Amino acid sequence: MVTAIIGGTGLTALEGLVIREEKQVTTPYGETSAPLQFGSFENDKGGSAPVVFLARHGTHHSLPPHMVNYRANLWALKHAGVQQIVAVNAVGSINPAMPAEALVIPSQIIDYTWGRESSYSEAGKVIHIDFSYPYSDSVRERLLGASQRLGMVVHYGGVYGTTQGPRLETAAEIDRMDRDGCDIVGMTGMPEACLARELELEYGCLSLVVNMAAGRSDGIITMEDIQRALDNGMSKVRSILREML
Repeated sequence: MVTAIIGGTGLTALEGLVIREEKQVTTPYGETSAPLQFGSFENDKGGSAPVVFLARHGTHHSLPPHMVNYRANLWALKHAGVQQIVAVNAVGSINPAMPAEALVIPSQIIDYTWGRESSYSEAGKVIHIDFSYPYSDSVRERLLGASQRLGMVVHYGGVYGTTQGPRLETAAEIDRMDRDGCDIVGMTGMPEACLARELELEYGCLSLVVNMAAGRSDGIITMEDIQRALDNGMSKVRSILREML
């Protein structure tokens, strides 16, 4: 099975990936965020697992969340032979049980975005998908199993609230999301997940908490604190991905 990893903030390259080919893809929906990197992870016994890596925000993290060409990205991965996707997302936490540097494998999404191209439907071709359970159970279970084998604690389940960005949320918006049942908040969970479902791709998410959301800590949110959590947490993310594959 060919797996794609979509890297978000803090994961614009995948250490340990032996790259065989790098290809910029132009799709019917435009160009992908970055070239697709085709390669493999190799283990000590000589085995390898094929992987396609895509940097969601571009090679130099130049694309804000609302300007990512999600349709092109997912279409390109599908037509590259990918069958399952692990999306990596940096998120804020609404749930106090999920502090900075916590890892979350969410089970649900609430979409607060607007104006994004969120479907492959067009005139004469209307796609109605069952999106009751937005994440693939098989991908989620593989992520959980990898983390358990490594002895890492992850939160298995939770609701990912996707906001428009690129600004962070107000404290009142976070209070509303809390009332709605959200545990974490990010800016890239949608429409990526529903586009994957339209393309019949198995899709799961591994989220790294990089800050407590607005109004959920004593101080203001600083980029220095976020960067610190990214630096400390992404090594755990990479280990889980490698173990899973």
